[in-house]
Amino acid sequence: MHGISLKYFVAVAQAGSLSGASKQLHVAVSAISRQIARLEEEVGAPLFERAPRGMALSEAGRLLLAHARRTQLESDEVLRQIAGLQGTPHDEIRVGASEGPAQGFLPVAMVDFRQRYPRTRFALQVLTPPEAMRQIAGGDIDVAVSFNVEPAQGVAVAHSWRAPVYAVMAESHPLAGRGPLHLEDVLAYPLALTDDKSTARRLLNRTCALEDMQLQAALISNYSPALHGFVRNSNAVMFAGYISVAWRLKQDGLVARPVANAELQSRNLQIQTMEGRLLPPGVARFIEHLKARIDEVEAAAGV
Repeated sequence: MHGISLKYFVAVAQAGSLSGASKQLHVAVSAISRQIARLEEEVGAPLFERAPRGMALSEAGRLLLAHARRTQLESDEVLRQIAGLQGTPHDEIRVGASEGPAQGFLPVAMVDFRQRYPRTRFALQVLTPPEAMRQIAGGDIDVAVSFNVEPAQGVAVAHSWRAPVYAVMAESHPLAGRGPLHLEDVLAYPLALTDDKSTARRLLNRTCALEDMQLQAALISNYSPALHGFVRNSNAVMFAGYISVAWRLKQDGLVARPVANAELQSRNLQIQTMEGRLLPPGVARFIEHLKARIDEVEAAAGV
Protein backbone atom coordinates (compact mmCIF):
# COMPACT_ATOMS: atom_id res chain seq x y z
CA MET A 1 0.00 0.00 0.00
CA HIS A 2 1.39 3.37 -1.05
CA GLY A 3 1.80 6.14 1.47
CA ILE A 4 -0.09 8.67 -0.65
CA SER A 5 -3.08 6.33 -1.00
CA LEU A 6 -3.20 5.76 2.75
CA LYS A 7 -2.89 9.48 3.38
CA TYR A 8 -5.85 10.22 1.13
CA PHE A 9 -7.83 7.34 2.62
CA VAL A 10 -7.33 8.63 6.17
CA ALA A 11 -8.35 12.12 5.09
CA VAL A 12 -11.59 10.85 3.54
CA ALA A 13 -12.32 8.73 6.62
CA GLN A 14 -11.84 11.74 8.88
CA ALA A 15 -13.75 14.20 6.71
CA GLY A 16 -16.56 11.81 5.82
CA SER A 17 -16.52 12.81 2.15
CA LEU A 18 -14.27 13.26 -0.88
CA SER A 19 -15.03 16.99 -0.99
CA GLY A 20 -14.13 17.40 2.68
CA ALA A 21 -10.84 15.58 2.16
CA SER A 22 -10.18 17.71 -0.93
CA LYS A 23 -10.49 20.91 1.10
CA GLN A 24 -8.27 19.52 3.83
CA LEU A 25 -5.54 18.26 1.49
CA HIS A 26 -5.84 20.94 -1.24
CA VAL A 27 -6.01 18.13 -3.79
CA ALA A 28 -8.59 17.63 -6.54
CA VAL A 29 -11.52 15.33 -5.73
CA SER A 30 -10.76 13.27 -8.85
CA ALA A 31 -7.19 12.58 -7.70
CA ILE A 32 -8.38 11.45 -4.28
CA SER A 33 -11.08 9.27 -5.83
CA ARG A 34 -8.52 7.54 -8.06
CA GLN A 35 -6.27 6.78 -5.10
CA ILE A 36 -9.17 5.38 -3.08
CA ALA A 37 -10.23 3.18 -6.03
CA ARG A 38 -6.64 1.96 -6.42
CA LEU A 39 -6.46 1.16 -2.71
CA GLU A 40 -9.78 -0.72 -2.80
CA GLU A 41 -8.53 -2.76 -5.75
CA GLU A 42 -5.34 -3.57 -3.83
CA VAL A 43 -7.09 -4.71 -0.64
CA GLY A 44 -9.84 -6.48 -2.58
CA ALA A 45 -12.76 -4.94 -0.71
CA PRO A 46 -14.73 -1.69 -0.65
CA LEU A 47 -13.41 0.69 2.00
CA PHE A 48 -16.42 3.00 2.11
CA GLU A 49 -20.15 2.73 1.87
CA ARG A 50 -21.32 5.55 -0.38
CA ALA A 51 -24.31 7.47 0.92
CA PRO A 52 -26.13 10.65 -0.19
CA ARG A 53 -24.64 12.63 2.71
CA GLY A 54 -21.10 11.34 2.53
CA MET A 55 -18.97 8.23 2.87
CA ALA A 56 -19.01 5.88 5.85
CA LEU A 57 -16.27 3.34 6.50
CA SER A 58 -17.03 -0.29 5.69
CA GLU A 59 -15.82 -3.04 7.99
CA ALA A 60 -12.70 -3.39 5.83
CA GLY A 61 -12.26 0.38 5.98
CA ARG A 62 -12.38 0.42 9.77
CA LEU A 63 -9.69 -2.25 9.90
CA LEU A 64 -7.50 -0.35 7.45
CA LEU A 65 -7.97 2.95 9.30
CA ALA A 66 -6.82 1.36 12.57
CA HIS A 67 -3.77 -0.02 10.75
CA ALA A 68 -3.01 3.36 9.16
CA ARG A 69 -3.19 5.13 12.51
CA ARG A 70 -0.89 2.60 14.18
CA THR A 71 1.55 2.85 11.28
CA GLN A 72 1.63 6.65 11.50
CA LEU A 73 2.26 6.58 15.26
CA GLU A 74 5.07 4.07 14.87
CA SER A 75 6.60 6.13 12.03
CA ASP A 76 6.48 9.24 14.23
CA GLU A 77 8.26 7.35 17.00
CA VAL A 78 11.02 6.19 14.64
CA LEU A 79 11.53 9.78 13.41
CA ARG A 80 11.70 10.98 17.02
CA GLN A 81 14.36 8.39 17.80
CA ILE A 82 16.36 9.34 14.69
CA ALA A 83 16.20 13.01 15.69
CA GLY A 84 17.40 11.95 19.12
CA LEU A 85 20.61 10.60 17.61
CA GLN A 86 21.70 14.23 17.37
CA GLY A 87 21.23 14.68 21.13
CA THR A 88 19.31 13.37 24.13
CA PRO A 89 15.75 12.70 22.94
CA HIS A 90 12.64 13.85 24.77
CA ASP A 91 9.80 11.42 25.41
CA GLU A 92 6.44 13.17 25.01
CA ILE A 93 3.56 11.22 26.53
CA ARG A 94 0.03 12.35 25.71
CA VAL A 95 -2.38 11.45 28.51
CA GLY A 96 -6.15 11.67 28.75
CA ALA A 97 -7.87 11.21 32.09
CA SER A 98 -11.10 11.52 34.00
CA GLU A 99 -11.19 14.69 36.09
CA GLY A 100 -10.71 12.92 39.43
CA PRO A 101 -7.36 11.23 38.65
CA ALA A 102 -6.23 14.33 36.71
CA GLN A 103 -6.61 16.61 39.73
CA GLY A 104 -4.30 14.99 42.22
CA PHE A 105 -3.12 11.48 41.48
CA LEU A 106 -1.74 11.94 37.96
CA PRO A 107 0.32 15.11 38.55
CA VAL A 108 2.07 13.43 41.49
CA ALA A 109 2.66 10.25 39.44
CA MET A 110 4.12 12.38 36.64
CA VAL A 111 6.47 14.16 39.04
CA ASP A 112 7.66 10.80 40.40
CA PHE A 113 8.21 9.49 36.88
CA ARG A 114 10.19 12.57 35.83
CA GLN A 115 12.53 12.09 38.78
CA ARG A 116 13.64 8.87 37.10
CA TYR A 117 13.22 10.06 33.49
CA PRO A 118 13.73 13.84 33.57
CA ARG A 119 13.59 14.24 29.78
CA THR A 120 9.92 13.21 29.73
CA ARG A 121 7.31 15.76 28.71
CA PHE A 122 3.61 15.26 29.38
CA ALA A 123 0.49 16.61 27.69
CA LEU A 124 -2.59 16.03 29.86
CA GLN A 125 -6.23 16.48 28.85
CA VAL A 126 -9.29 16.02 31.07
CA LEU A 127 -11.76 13.91 29.07
CA THR A 128 -15.00 12.05 29.64
CA PRO A 129 -14.63 8.26 29.25
CA PRO A 130 -16.20 8.24 25.75
CA GLU A 131 -13.93 11.12 24.67
CA ALA A 132 -10.87 9.33 26.04
CA MET A 133 -11.72 6.12 24.18
CA ARG A 134 -12.29 8.01 20.92
CA GLN A 135 -8.95 9.79 21.24
CA ILE A 136 -7.13 6.55 22.11
CA ALA A 137 -8.63 4.76 19.10
CA GLY A 138 -7.81 7.74 16.88
CA GLY A 139 -4.19 7.99 18.04
CA ASP A 140 -4.63 11.49 19.50
CA ILE A 141 -3.44 10.40 22.96
CA ASP A 142 -1.08 7.62 24.01
CA VAL A 143 -2.67 6.48 27.26
CA ALA A 144 -5.93 7.08 29.10
CA VAL A 145 -6.64 6.75 32.82
CA SER A 146 -10.38 6.60 32.91
CA PHE A 147 -13.41 5.30 34.78
CA ASN A 148 -15.36 3.02 32.49
CA VAL A 149 -18.45 0.85 32.45
CA GLU A 150 -18.41 -0.43 28.86
CA PRO A 151 -15.84 -1.63 26.27
CA ALA A 152 -14.93 0.28 23.11
CA GLN A 153 -13.71 -0.74 19.65
CA GLY A 154 -10.06 -0.01 18.97
CA VAL A 155 -9.15 0.31 22.65
CA ALA A 156 -6.99 -2.14 24.62
CA VAL A 157 -7.14 -2.27 28.41
CA ALA A 158 -3.62 -2.49 29.79
CA HIS A 159 -4.72 -2.70 33.44
CA SER A 160 -8.05 -2.56 35.24
CA TRP A 161 -9.23 -2.16 38.83
CA ARG A 162 -12.68 -2.29 40.37
CA ALA A 163 -13.55 1.32 41.19
CA PRO A 164 -16.70 1.48 43.33
CA VAL A 165 -18.40 4.78 44.11
CA TYR A 166 -17.66 6.20 47.57
CA ALA A 167 -19.66 8.65 49.64
CA VAL A 168 -17.43 11.58 50.61
CA MET A 169 -18.24 13.84 53.56
CA ALA A 170 -16.72 16.00 56.29
CA GLU A 171 -15.03 14.24 59.20
CA SER A 172 -17.73 15.67 61.50
CA HIS A 173 -20.59 14.21 59.45
CA PRO A 174 -22.99 11.85 61.32
CA LEU A 175 -22.21 9.05 58.82
CA ALA A 176 -18.43 9.52 58.94
CA GLY A 177 -17.84 6.98 61.69
CA ARG A 178 -19.85 4.20 60.07
CA GLY A 179 -18.64 1.38 57.84
CA PRO A 180 -20.11 0.61 54.41
CA LEU A 181 -23.20 2.73 53.86
CA HIS A 182 -26.45 2.09 52.04
CA LEU A 183 -27.55 4.69 49.55
CA GLU A 184 -30.88 5.21 51.29
CA ASP A 185 -28.99 6.33 54.42
CA VAL A 186 -26.95 8.85 52.42
CA LEU A 187 -30.02 10.27 50.67
CA ALA A 188 -31.28 11.60 54.01
CA TYR A 189 -28.61 14.34 53.75
CA PRO A 190 -28.03 17.15 51.22
CA LEU A 191 -26.23 15.95 48.10
CA ALA A 192 -23.50 17.61 46.03
CA LEU A 193 -23.62 15.90 42.65
CA THR A 194 -21.63 15.90 39.44
CA ASP A 195 -23.53 16.34 36.18
CA ASP A 196 -24.83 13.43 34.13
CA LYS A 197 -21.60 13.09 32.11
CA SER A 198 -19.71 11.45 34.98
CA THR A 199 -19.79 7.68 35.44
CA ALA A 200 -20.47 8.11 39.18
CA ARG A 201 -23.60 10.15 38.48
CA ARG A 202 -24.80 7.74 35.81
CA LEU A 203 -24.45 4.82 38.23
CA LEU A 204 -26.29 6.81 40.92
CA ASN A 205 -29.12 7.54 38.50
CA ARG A 206 -29.30 3.87 37.52
CA THR A 207 -29.31 2.72 41.17
CA CYS A 208 -32.10 5.12 42.09
CA ALA A 209 -34.17 4.01 39.08
CA LEU A 210 -33.73 0.32 39.97
CA GLU A 211 -34.45 0.80 43.69
CA ASP A 212 -37.17 3.46 43.32
CA MET A 213 -35.28 6.22 45.13
CA GLN A 214 -35.04 9.93 44.35
CA LEU A 215 -31.90 12.05 44.08
CA GLN A 216 -32.48 15.53 45.53
CA ALA A 217 -29.38 17.64 44.92
CA ALA A 218 -28.44 20.69 46.95
CA LEU A 219 -25.69 21.41 44.40
CA ILE A 220 -24.98 20.12 40.89
CA SER A 221 -21.66 21.07 39.29
CA ASN A 222 -19.17 19.84 36.70
CA TYR A 223 -16.41 21.53 38.75
CA SER A 224 -15.30 19.14 41.47
CA PRO A 225 -13.48 21.72 43.67
CA ALA A 226 -16.88 23.39 44.15
CA LEU A 227 -18.36 20.07 45.28
CA HIS A 228 -15.47 19.52 47.70
CA GLY A 229 -15.87 23.00 49.18
CA PHE A 230 -19.61 22.54 49.60
CA VAL A 231 -19.16 19.19 51.36
CA ARG A 232 -16.26 20.37 53.51
CA ASN A 233 -18.32 23.20 54.97
CA SER A 234 -21.68 21.47 55.46
CA ASN A 235 -23.35 18.14 56.20
CA ALA A 236 -23.71 17.43 52.46
CA VAL A 237 -22.37 14.29 50.77
CA MET A 238 -20.74 13.88 47.36
CA PHE A 239 -19.87 10.72 45.40
CA ALA A 240 -16.52 9.85 43.83
CA GLY A 241 -13.99 7.11 43.19
CA TYR A 242 -11.41 6.68 45.94
CA ILE A 243 -8.50 7.59 43.67
CA SER A 244 -10.21 10.89 42.87
CA VAL A 245 -10.26 12.04 46.50
CA ALA A 246 -7.53 10.08 48.32
CA TRP A 247 -4.95 12.85 47.90
CA ARG A 248 -7.16 15.50 49.54
CA LEU A 249 -9.01 13.61 52.29
CA LYS A 250 -6.60 14.48 55.09
CA GLN A 251 -5.81 18.02 53.98
CA ASP A 252 -9.51 18.91 53.57
CA GLY A 253 -10.82 17.09 56.64
CA LEU A 254 -12.91 14.65 54.59
CA VAL A 255 -13.61 10.92 54.79
CA ALA A 256 -14.67 8.46 52.08
CA ARG A 257 -17.02 5.60 52.90
CA PRO A 258 -17.96 2.76 50.52
CA VAL A 259 -21.59 2.49 49.41
CA ALA A 260 -22.88 -1.07 49.44
CA ASN A 261 -25.50 -0.94 46.67
CA ALA A 262 -24.46 -3.41 43.96
CA GLU A 263 -24.85 -1.08 40.98
CA LEU A 264 -22.36 1.36 42.52
CA GLN A 265 -19.74 -1.42 42.55
CA SER A 266 -19.90 -2.03 38.78
CA ARG A 267 -17.41 0.57 37.58
CA ASN A 268 -13.76 0.02 36.64
CA LEU A 269 -10.72 2.28 36.57
CA GLN A 270 -8.70 1.44 33.47
CA ILE A 271 -5.39 2.27 31.85
CA GLN A 272 -6.16 2.19 28.12
CA THR A 273 -4.06 2.24 24.95
CA MET A 274 -4.69 1.83 21.23
CA GLU A 275 -5.48 -1.77 20.32
CA GLY A 276 -2.60 -3.45 18.48
CA ARG A 277 -0.20 -0.51 18.80
CA LEU A 278 3.48 -1.12 19.49
CA LEU A 279 3.98 1.34 22.34
CA PRO A 280 7.09 3.55 22.53
CA PRO A 281 9.36 2.47 25.42
CA GLY A 282 8.66 5.67 27.37
CA VAL A 283 4.89 5.16 27.21
CA ALA A 284 5.24 1.51 28.25
CA ARG A 285 7.40 2.51 31.23
CA PHE A 286 4.91 5.17 32.27
CA ILE A 287 2.03 2.70 32.13
CA GLU A 288 3.85 0.32 34.48
CA HIS A 289 4.67 3.27 36.75
CA LEU A 290 0.97 4.20 36.84
CA LYS A 291 -0.01 0.62 37.62
CA ALA A 292 2.31 0.52 40.63
CA ARG A 293 1.00 3.84 41.93
CA ILE A 294 -2.65 2.87 41.46
CA ASP A 295 -1.99 -0.45 43.21
CA GLU A 296 -0.76 1.56 46.21
CA VAL A 297 -3.86 3.77 46.28
CA GLU A 298 -6.19 0.80 45.92
CA ALA A 299 -4.42 -1.03 48.74
CA ALA A 300 -4.93 1.99 51.00
CA ALA A 301 -8.66 1.97 50.11
CA GLY A 302 -8.93 -1.68 51.02
CA VAL A 303 -10.34 -2.54 47.61
